[in-house]
Formats: sequence, structure tokens, C-alpha cells
Amino acid sequence: MATPEFIRTLRESAGHQLLYLPGVSAVVFDDEGRVLLGRRADTGRWAIIGGIPEPGEQPAAAVAREVHEETAVTCVAERVVLVQALPEPVTYPSGDICQFMDVCFRCRAVSGEARVNDEESLEVGWFSLDALPDLEEFAVTRIKMAAGDGPTWFEGIGAD
Repeated sequence: MATPEFIRTLRESAGHQLLYLPGVSAVVFDDEGRVLLGRRADTGRWAIIGGIPEPGEQPAAAVAREVHEETAVTCVAERVVLVQALPEPVTYPSGDICQFMDVCFRCRAVSGEARVNDEESLEVGWFSLDALPDLEEFAVTRIKMAAGDGPTWFEGIGAD
């Protein structure tokens, strides 16, 4: 993902040390029940769309912005699928270390033709749930949860 300006500014003083950051991810469905995926430029893997909210930006607005920036698809957030502190930090090729608190949304596409719309994706496309490409568990879990009607998932709720 492209590094937001506010993080580049933070890195000037923080260096490569761990930053704990908010993140948003989107499971976007079209009217046919297909899910929107992008093949990431940084890993070459297919993934759901996501990014980092700007300071003061609401999570639902951030996820809609990220989807449009990366795919040219306009969507609306319908519900929160899960809120999860990701268990492992990510170390980027630059040496920067980040750990994310992800808020995942189920979204509905309302307009736009899916296409590569920035430098973060190599390809974008719609996939039926029974014909998904190879995905990391992060995406598989979120797609399964978004496709169902269960309540928002929070780790640790109801645990002893």
C-alpha cells in the first residue's frame, strides 16, 4: 500500500521502529454475489482491498476511499464484519515495522468498472465465492464472515 504522508512524517523521527496503526479492509460484493479482489503489486498475491485511514477520517469513509482509489469501484459500507488487532507485525522491504488494528467492512458495489486504478495493484477483478484465487488466511476468513449473516466478530468476547 502507498505510504500516507502522515506516516512518512512520523517515520522521520521514529525511524523504522514499530508503529501501531489503524487499518481498514473491504469485502466488496456486486449484485451477482461476486467479491472484488486486487492482485497486490508488493506481494503479487490476490487480496481483499484495504488501507490506512487518514487522521480524523472515519473508518467507513476510509474503506470506501481505498476501494475507489485502488479499483475505480464506488462502494458503500453495509456493516462491520470484524475488529481485530493483527497478531504479528509486518516488516516492509524498507525496514519499517507496523502492526495493525483492522476494521473489516462488508461493502456493496454501487458503480464503476473494476480496473487497476493506482500503483498498488497489478490486476483487479470480480470472483465468485466458489472460484476464488489462492488467498492468504486473512482474506479467506474475512470473505467467509462477510458472506454470512453473523454478528460483528471481536476476539476475546465471551472468552473466560
